[in-house]
Amino acid sequence: MSNPVNIKFSDASLALIQNIMSRYPEGKQKSALIPVLHIAQADFDGWLSPQTMDLVASVLKIQSVEVYEVASFYSMFHLAPVGNCVFDVCRTSSCWSRGADNIIAHIGKRLGIKPGETTSDGMFTLKAVECLGSCGTAPMLQCGASFHENLTPEKVDALIDSYRAAGTRRSYTDMDYKNTL
Repeated sequence: MSNPVNIKFSDASLALIQNIMSRYPEGKQKSALIPVLHIAQADFDGWLSPQTMDLVASVLKIQSVEVYEVASFYSMFHLAPVGNCVFDVCRTSSCWSRGADNIIAHIGKRLGIKPGETTSDGMFTLKAVECLGSCGTAPMLQCGASFHENLTPEKVDALIDSYRAAGTRRSYTDMDYKNTL
Protein backbone atom coordinates (compact mmCIF):
# COMPACT_ATOMS: atom_id res chain seq x y z
CA MET A 1 0.00 0.00 0.00
CA SER A 2 2.90 2.35 -0.46
CA ASN A 3 2.50 5.32 -2.75
CA PRO A 4 5.18 4.73 -5.43
CA VAL A 5 4.47 7.95 -7.32
CA ASN A 6 4.90 11.26 -5.56
CA ILE A 7 1.30 12.47 -5.66
CA LYS A 8 -0.70 13.70 -2.72
CA PHE A 9 -4.04 15.19 -1.82
CA SER A 10 -4.38 18.91 -1.27
CA ASP A 11 -4.38 19.89 2.40
CA ALA A 12 -8.07 20.83 2.22
CA SER A 13 -8.99 17.50 0.62
CA LEU A 14 -6.92 15.53 3.10
CA ALA A 15 -8.66 17.31 6.00
CA LEU A 16 -12.05 16.51 4.45
CA ILE A 17 -11.04 12.87 3.96
CA GLN A 18 -9.91 12.63 7.59
CA ASN A 19 -13.24 14.09 8.68
CA ILE A 20 -15.16 11.56 6.61
CA MET A 21 -13.04 8.67 7.88
CA SER A 22 -13.62 9.76 11.49
CA ARG A 23 -17.31 8.91 11.09
CA TYR A 24 -16.51 5.20 10.94
CA PRO A 25 -15.16 2.85 13.62
CA GLU A 26 -11.47 1.93 13.54
CA GLY A 27 -10.90 -0.75 10.93
CA LYS A 28 -13.95 0.29 8.90
CA GLN A 29 -12.27 3.06 6.85
CA LYS A 30 -13.32 1.30 3.65
CA SER A 31 -16.81 2.67 4.33
CA ALA A 32 -15.49 6.07 3.24
CA LEU A 33 -14.32 4.78 -0.14
CA ILE A 34 -16.96 6.28 -2.45
CA PRO A 35 -16.79 9.85 -1.09
CA VAL A 36 -12.99 9.64 -1.01
CA LEU A 37 -12.96 8.53 -4.66
CA HIS A 38 -15.08 11.58 -5.53
CA ILE A 39 -12.60 13.82 -3.75
CA ALA A 40 -9.65 12.11 -5.45
CA GLN A 41 -11.24 12.45 -8.85
CA ALA A 42 -11.82 16.17 -8.25
CA ASP A 43 -8.25 16.67 -6.99
CA PHE A 44 -6.60 14.84 -9.90
CA ASP A 45 -8.02 16.33 -13.12
CA GLY A 46 -11.37 14.55 -13.14
CA TRP A 47 -10.16 10.97 -13.40
CA LEU A 48 -8.64 8.16 -11.33
CA SER A 49 -5.25 6.96 -12.50
CA PRO A 50 -3.82 3.75 -11.01
CA GLN A 51 -1.48 5.97 -8.93
CA THR A 52 -4.44 7.97 -7.62
CA MET A 53 -6.32 4.79 -6.71
CA ASP A 54 -3.19 3.50 -4.95
CA LEU A 55 -3.07 6.77 -2.98
CA VAL A 56 -6.72 6.31 -1.96
CA ALA A 57 -5.93 2.75 -0.84
CA SER A 58 -2.97 3.99 1.17
CA VAL A 59 -4.97 6.72 2.91
CA LEU A 60 -7.84 4.34 3.71
CA LYS A 61 -5.44 1.51 4.67
CA ILE A 62 -7.05 -0.97 2.30
CA GLN A 63 -5.77 -3.00 -0.64
CA SER A 64 -5.50 -1.27 -4.02
CA VAL A 65 -7.64 -3.95 -5.64
CA GLU A 66 -10.53 -2.95 -3.34
CA VAL A 67 -10.34 0.58 -4.73
CA TYR A 68 -10.05 -0.66 -8.33
CA GLU A 69 -13.14 -2.86 -7.91
CA VAL A 70 -15.33 0.03 -6.79
CA ALA A 71 -13.91 2.61 -9.20
CA SER A 72 -14.38 0.30 -12.19
CA PHE A 73 -17.95 -0.62 -11.22
CA TYR A 74 -19.58 2.82 -11.08
CA SER A 75 -19.98 4.99 -14.20
CA MET A 76 -19.43 8.13 -12.09
CA PHE A 77 -15.74 7.27 -11.77
CA HIS A 78 -13.48 7.82 -14.76
CA LEU A 79 -10.47 5.56 -15.30
CA ALA A 80 -9.11 7.62 -18.19
CA PRO A 81 -8.85 11.36 -18.80
CA VAL A 82 -12.17 13.09 -19.52
CA GLY A 83 -13.31 16.56 -20.47
CA ASN A 84 -14.07 19.31 -17.98
CA CYS A 85 -17.78 18.56 -18.38
CA VAL A 86 -18.86 14.93 -18.59
CA PHE A 87 -22.38 14.55 -19.93
CA ASP A 88 -23.71 11.27 -18.51
CA VAL A 89 -26.89 10.73 -20.52
CA CYS A 90 -29.24 8.11 -19.11
CA ARG A 91 -30.23 5.59 -21.75
CA THR A 92 -32.36 3.12 -19.81
CA SER A 93 -36.08 2.45 -20.24
CA SER A 94 -37.76 5.68 -19.18
CA CYS A 95 -35.17 7.94 -20.77
CA TRP A 96 -34.92 5.81 -23.90
CA SER A 97 -38.70 5.78 -24.41
CA ARG A 98 -38.77 9.57 -24.03
CA GLY A 99 -36.01 10.29 -26.52
CA ALA A 100 -32.61 9.75 -24.87
CA ASP A 101 -31.21 8.38 -28.12
CA ASN A 102 -32.18 11.63 -29.85
CA ILE A 103 -30.52 13.64 -27.05
CA ILE A 104 -27.32 11.58 -27.33
CA ALA A 105 -27.33 12.01 -31.12
CA HIS A 106 -27.94 15.75 -30.79
CA ILE A 107 -25.10 16.23 -28.30
CA GLY A 108 -22.82 14.12 -30.49
CA LYS A 109 -23.64 16.14 -33.58
CA ARG A 110 -23.34 19.48 -31.79
CA LEU A 111 -19.97 18.59 -30.21
CA GLY A 112 -18.62 16.38 -33.00
CA ILE A 113 -18.10 13.35 -30.74
CA LYS A 114 -19.60 9.94 -30.08
CA PRO A 115 -20.36 8.40 -26.68
CA GLY A 116 -17.08 7.68 -24.95
CA GLU A 117 -15.24 10.49 -26.72
CA THR A 118 -13.98 13.91 -25.63
CA THR A 119 -14.00 17.09 -27.69
CA SER A 120 -10.64 18.17 -29.11
CA ASP A 121 -10.58 21.20 -26.79
CA GLY A 122 -10.95 18.91 -23.75
CA MET A 123 -14.13 20.63 -22.63
CA PHE A 124 -16.78 17.89 -23.03
CA THR A 125 -17.00 14.11 -22.75
CA LEU A 126 -20.19 12.31 -23.77
CA LYS A 127 -21.19 9.08 -22.03
CA ALA A 128 -24.32 6.94 -22.38
CA VAL A 129 -24.93 5.45 -18.93
CA GLU A 130 -27.39 3.27 -17.09
CA CYS A 131 -30.17 4.57 -14.84
CA LEU A 132 -29.49 7.79 -12.98
CA GLY A 133 -32.74 7.57 -11.01
CA SER A 134 -34.72 10.39 -12.56
CA CYS A 135 -37.27 8.33 -14.48
CA GLY A 136 -40.15 10.74 -13.91
CA THR A 137 -38.29 13.58 -15.60
CA ALA A 138 -36.81 11.72 -18.56
CA PRO A 139 -34.83 12.22 -20.69
CA MET A 140 -32.06 13.50 -18.47
CA LEU A 141 -28.34 13.88 -18.10
CA GLN A 142 -25.99 14.48 -15.22
CA CYS A 143 -22.96 16.75 -15.35
CA GLY A 144 -20.97 16.67 -12.12
CA ALA A 145 -23.43 17.05 -9.26
CA SER A 146 -26.12 18.63 -11.45
CA PHE A 147 -29.12 16.83 -12.94
CA HIS A 148 -30.69 18.28 -16.09
CA GLU A 149 -34.13 16.87 -16.74
CA ASN A 150 -36.96 16.95 -19.31
CA LEU A 151 -34.32 17.54 -21.97
CA THR A 152 -34.98 18.86 -25.45
CA PRO A 153 -32.41 19.73 -28.10
CA GLU A 154 -32.92 23.40 -27.22
CA LYS A 155 -32.26 22.77 -23.51
CA VAL A 156 -29.16 20.76 -24.40
CA ASP A 157 -27.87 23.60 -26.60
CA ALA A 158 -28.35 26.04 -23.72
CA LEU A 159 -26.50 23.67 -21.35
CA ILE A 160 -23.58 23.32 -23.72
CA ASP A 161 -23.37 27.09 -24.15
CA SER A 162 -23.60 27.67 -20.40
CA TYR A 163 -20.92 25.11 -19.50
CA ARG A 164 -18.64 26.31 -22.29
CA ALA A 165 -18.98 29.92 -21.07
CA ALA A 166 -18.16 28.86 -17.49
CA GLY A 167 -15.12 26.96 -18.74
CA THR A 168 -14.55 25.14 -15.45
CA ARG A 169 -14.39 21.48 -14.50
CA ARG A 170 -17.63 20.06 -13.13
CA SER A 171 -17.41 17.32 -10.51
CA TYR A 172 -19.40 15.57 -7.84
CA THR A 173 -17.60 17.73 -5.30
CA ASP A 174 -19.42 20.75 -6.70
CA MET A 175 -21.97 19.95 -4.04
CA ASP A 176 -21.30 20.94 -0.47
CA TYR A 177 -19.46 17.85 0.81
CA LYS A 178 -18.91 19.36 4.24
CA ASN A 179 -22.65 19.32 4.87
CA THR A 180 -23.72 16.27 2.90
CA LEU A 181 -21.19 13.58 3.74
